[in-house]
Order: sequence, then structure tokens, then C-alpha cells
Amino acid sequence: MLRFMPVGDSMTIGSAGEHTWRYRLWQHLRDTYGGPFTFVGPREELYDKSADAPTSYAYADPGFPRHHLAGWGEGWLHMAPLIGDALRRHRADVLLVSLGLIDLGFYTNAEQTAQNVRAFVTGAREAAPRIRMVLLPVIPNIRAEADASFAEQVDLFNVLLAKTVADLDEPRSPILLASPPQSYDIHTDTYDGTHPNASGEHRIAEAFAGAMWEAWGVGQTYGAGTG
Repeated sequence: MLRFMPVGDSMTIGSAGEHTWRYRLWQHLRDTYGGPFTFVGPREELYDKSADAPTSYAYADPGFPRHHLAGWGEGWLHMAPLIGDALRRHRADVLLVSLGLIDLGFYTNAEQTAQNVRAFVTGAREAAPRIRMVLLPVIPNIRAEADASFAEQVDLFNVLLAKTVADLDEPRSPILLASPPQSYDIHTDTYDGTHPNASGEHRIAEAFAGAMWEAWGVGQTYGAGTG
């Protein structure tokens, strides 16, 4: 069985009442991947905005493997120390990682964030030497439209992320840099300029699915049969 672990911030954990891109990707793989698979991780909850805590299980459709390692307000800085234990406990084969926006917004600059990517990869490989990873570039949000310096940091980090992937990729533990979600528009693919709505969920799922299909032959092209 192929075991995927979604790793991310608020865009990955999602909030009460949502499907999440995790669900959209599960639908796609259910329909296109010719073997058993599941999602694993130490967490299962959605974020409950009214409680300001990850305490909700109110998925729009709860009928899928909901486990993950994602948190509202968490970034590379937070996940790097956690990934080793999560992998030892949950034995994922593939990490699907969408992180960085919260780091750049509140915690670290582009260069520091790239160093935390390296720490994350090191921790993952120490726990699982053959782990495969798919990393999604940071999607600029509404803040980047109004704050030029923040937009520059996002752009710089994405350049550094590509260089980091090129530096750290190796046959035993390959790392893919997914393409940014195709035609992603924060005005139509999010509900608040940052967090994905239904169309945004599909576009993020498509980015992960496309990378795995093109590089590893996992699944197929993301298509109309999903969701």
C-alpha cells in the first residue's frame, strides 16, 4: 500500500465545513491509481474558526482517509522538528508538502525559510531514508498584492526552494518541485485571498497529482472525473 502524508499550513488542514485539497486528491487517486493507497499522519482534525483551535471533524465529506500533518499557522519552522517522529510512527512513502506562506509572513525571511526546508528534508531522511517528497511553491496571497516587500520575499523563496530541491534531490529519496497550481487566481480560487475554496482545492490537488504523474507515473492526469 502506498502511504501519503499531507504536510502543510492552514491551506492544507482546512477549516470546518470544507472538503480540503486532501479530499480532492484522494478522489483523484481513488479513480486513477491502480493500487491500494491511503493518507497517514498524526492528525485528523480540521480547524474550527469559532474555537480558534484544530478541534473540528466537520468535513464536507468525511468519507476518506483524513490523516495529515498540517496546522493552522504552522510552517517549515514548525514542521521540521516534527517530521522525523511523524514518519517513524506513520511510515509514509510520500510527503505532499505545502508550506512557506506563514513562515514568510510571520517568522522567517526567504533565506531562513529555505534553511528550514533543508532541516525538514534532513529530518525526514533520517527517519525514512527512502522517503519521496513533492514540494509545492508558495502561492502568493492577497498580502502580496498590497505589500511589495512581502511579494519579493515570496518570489525569492520560490527561487531558493527550486535550488534547494535541485541540491537535495537524489535517486534513493527523490524530491519533486510541483508546478504552481495552473491558472490559480486568489480572487476566484480562494474565499478570502489566501485559503482555497472548492476550485482552489482542485487546483492544488491538480498540482500535486500532475507532479507525481509526470515524474513517477502515479495516477493519471487530473481530470474531470475527479470530484
